[in-house]
Amino acid sequence: MITILDGGMGQELILRSGGKATPMWSLQALLDAPDLISQVHDDYFASGALVATANTYVILPDRLKHFGFPERQAELMQKACKIAIQARDNHGSGSVAGSLGPLGFSYQPDKCPEIDIAAPIYETAVKQQSEFVDFHILETMSSVKQARGGLMGATSSTKPVWLAISVDDIDGSRLRSGENVKEVLPLVEEFGAQALLLNCSSPEAITKSIPLLSECRVPIGAYANGFINISDSFNKIGSTVDLLEKREDLTPVIYADFAEKWVDAGATLIGGCCEVGPAHIKELSARWKG
Repeated sequence: MITILDGGMGQELILRSGGKATPMWSLQALLDAPDLISQVHDDYFASGALVATANTYVILPDRLKHFGFPERQAELMQKACKIAIQARDNHGSGSVAGSLGPLGFSYQPDKCPEIDIAAPIYETAVKQQSEFVDFHILETMSSVKQARGGLMGATSSTKPVWLAISVDDIDGSRLRSGENVKEVLPLVEEFGAQALLLNCSSPEAITKSIPLLSECRVPIGAYANGFINISDSFNKIGSTVDLLEKREDLTPVIYADFAEKWVDAGATLIGGCCEVGPAHIKELSARWKG
């Protein structure tokens, strides 16, 4: 059975707001336009998604401290989770996932803190989410160290934890850190993660990665991004996503063709990341729900 996940949140919010990307990413909408977040969740469910991923990716202390309100983490976490819950309830079925982004910055594993610093940060985050979500998902983990710190903290939760790793866009056999993608497999078993996914990487790289995870003992999956590449200047908190250029060739049909390859290689959890929207999820749903 194939589980259809939702698609990206941040780029979809920028598209709908008609505004310019801000340094706070999707957090800006949580502060200024929560109704837009509700609309995105609603549209993903209407397109066939079975999961609403709460808009909590950037609700971590390093981001909040940078923007001047570190004391609001629990409040914002609860707000984002409740928006996802309401969308799920309006739809009448589905699950809510609590997103946990990388510390330091996305795609920059060299900036992540040491494991003994990262783990308690994630432990706090899952405590703030666990009352509301059905499971947690560590996203865009780009090195073994980053994944270990996240898992060490997140698996303190009573709720299941999924791990999503991000790979090099050219060489999908390697994490963005350069480590072999197979090096995360022992972590999945050690910490009892209940799914292993590839996320926020090019669909071509993910197509190469998925077969390398075939020996994993938990469900595997993928949700790719629709960026041409990750700019070298997109490298620190405060960088705006308008530095990342959208691909024009990744139509819903072409994206689903990539997903067919992932499923053939053993993936059972399929969705989308940045620049993959409701139309893509609808095409995925049409292929597998049918």
